[in-house]
Amino acid sequence: MPLTFKRMIKKVAVVSLLNIWCLVFLASFTNPSQTNPQQPGPKPALKRIVIDAGHGGVDYGASGRYSHEKDVALAIALKLEKEIHRQMPDVDVYMTRTTDVYDNVKVKAAKANQAKGDLFISIHCNYVDPIRHSEFIGYKTETYHKKGKKYTRKVKQYRTYTTPNPAKGTETYIWGVDKNDDKEKALRENESLYMDSTLANEMKDFDPNDPAKIVLYSLKTQQYAERSQSLALTVEDEFTKMGRVSREAKQRGKGIWVLQAVAMPAILVETGFISNPEEEDYLNSEKGQQEIAEAITRAVKRYKYSLENKMQANGNTQNKK
Repeated sequence: MPLTFKRMIKKVAVVSLLNIWCLVFLASFTNPSQTNPQQPGPKPALKRIVIDAGHGGVDYGASGRYSHEKDVALAIALKLEKEIHRQMPDVDVYMTRTTDVYDNVKVKAAKANQAKGDLFISIHCNYVDPIRHSEFIGYKTETYHKKGKKYTRKVKQYRTYTTPNPAKGTETYIWGVDKNDDKEKALRENESLYMDSTLANEMKDFDPNDPAKIVLYSLKTQQYAERSQSLALTVEDEFTKMGRVSREAKQRGKGIWVLQAVAMPAILVETGFISNPEEEDYLNSEKGQQEIAEAITRAVKRYKYSLENKMQANGNTQNKK
């Protein structure tokens, strides 16, 4: 009996999914420009970018000798906004904050989703604890008593101190694979942001637990993960080209809930180690902040170009059918 039920569910899922793809396939034979000259063209590959300056307000983030992550992240985010406007004038930018205010991650994710962003970029600074040292400085004579007699002994003495950790470089994160369920939930709750309007109308009355819709959420999550990973790798490549130490693109296992809570591709850029005095100076300098903003912008331009090429290739394939 359980085996029969599983087969039935599998059959329903396959049939429902085929229905969806049939709608998409049939739509591909219709040329909107021929049927309605006023019909708008395809959705731009990248229309709006959400930039999130990490932390803010009472949340200072990591701290260096003289600066705080929240301030450095905001300064870089504002420069990134200007650089994207300058180099990509056809792309809108939405900032989760432009001043020193605090919003929890749920508010930030809601802001990003309400802005209907196509890409989410969160700016942060990295931190590692200082290195602890212990140095032998000599002996100290101690007096002690045993069975009514007084004795002395020499005890080693040590001086403990810390030095800044020399860790340096950039890291760019996407959400962890184990967070895909959270990403799918974000897609379900913000379906209108990413679904084609025609397909959305066809699916609006579907049960959210319908196997076909579950498959669609899963496929979209996978697509966003691939796009996020592609951009993360490109950001690190641009940092390498400008001479920064790259600690590579990685999955974020914990700490940044907002990455999986936004219904769009998302990355988090650790721009450098504020715990390293040399990098702290760089992160606080106008030159450093501008170079970081320019590197991320170049990566986003490459990402946009790649998406547009794929969309064009898909369009050409459909036109040949």
